[in-house]
Amino acid sequence: RAPIDAMLALASASRASASHAMSRTARAPLDRSRARAPSSSSVFTRRSSASRSTTHVVRAASDERVETHAFFSPSKINLFLRITARRPDGFHDLASLFHVIDLGDDMTFAKSSSETKDTLICNDPTIPTDSSNLVIKALDLFRAKTGVRQYFWIELDKKVPHGAGLGGGSGNAATTLFAANKLCGSPATEAELLEWSGEIGSDISVFFSKGAAYCTGRGEIVEDVEPPLDLATKMLLVKPPMGCSTPAIFKALDLDGRSKADPLELLKRIGVDGCSETVCINDLEAPAFTVLPELAELKERLKAATADKKTVVFMSGSGSTIVIVGDDDVPAFVARDDALFKAPTRLITRKPGEWYAPTLRRA
Repeated sequence: RAPIDAMLALASASRASASHAMSRTARAPLDRSRARAPSSSSVFTRRSSASRSTTHVVRAASDERVETHAFFSPSKINLFLRITARRPDGFHDLASLFHVIDLGDDMTFAKSSSETKDTLICNDPTIPTDSSNLVIKALDLFRAKTGVRQYFWIELDKKVPHGAGLGGGSGNAATTLFAANKLCGSPATEAELLEWSGEIGSDISVFFSKGAAYCTGRGEIVEDVEPPLDLATKMLLVKPPMGCSTPAIFKALDLDGRSKADPLELLKRIGVDGCSETVCINDLEAPAFTVLPELAELKERLKAATADKKTVVFMSGSGSTIVIVGDDDVPAFVARDDALFKAPTRLITRKPGEWYAPTLRRA
């Protein structure tokens, strides 16, 4: 009887030689670099890039079947971000309008036969797959809070850049909590998942909103709000090759140089008038531009290149992603620069009990 982890790792390794398996099963050789067993060949049904949670089957030669479940793992932007105070514990209080977006990673989950550890596989070799990864931290948190002893096999297909201010890792953690809860029969409520998530990260909680959320505290206090913009609003994300270190950005923050705008007034104005330069304030832009002067230059070039389209341009989170709201055409200078990450995106929401799904088709 072949171990589940080996079968799933085999299925992942076999995809490259099984492009025809979308409509039918294919026999694939064992890749010993990613699987310990079985020695015989295995058969699997390739998962599609489905936007919602989908279930597929991995079948070993022994005819043992293992369900795999695919989930979309979204990211976020901050439509405005005010830093309201420095806390005694060294963290900062914030008031921010977060919105989930449809740029995201693909994650696949299955229950593992292991009784001692989770197995995380990632396509990006720079991403750690040990207990320092928020995915593993989320699973440890889930077991500690629910008493469930189940371990998991997870495949993470990264598309969201890190050091971007997009909360890609936080989205992975939230998706993991949601998926583990679903696969284990929902022993926790979504309200409990939201509450627990603040113990391992500040931005994770926002993903348990309906998609648009006014967040305070360290970001873990989440209040659902109506989407302030039409979900079809065109947006473009542009990120330079260098990322921003969040601790470095906060270290460079001058509290006396912050905006004085009332965040509740910003929330009201964006709901009535939409995005504008006076509303889409980010108190972390100034320190980010001090740490990375190239980022300030990129923002100004993007503003100039899209000015005739009445766009609004601002940095998300602690950077280094610049968001263009109002257009998703790639400016010529951006298109010519292969070092720049660029991706169109849209705002997305979800219904309670369901997870997020992307709206744009991506290669």
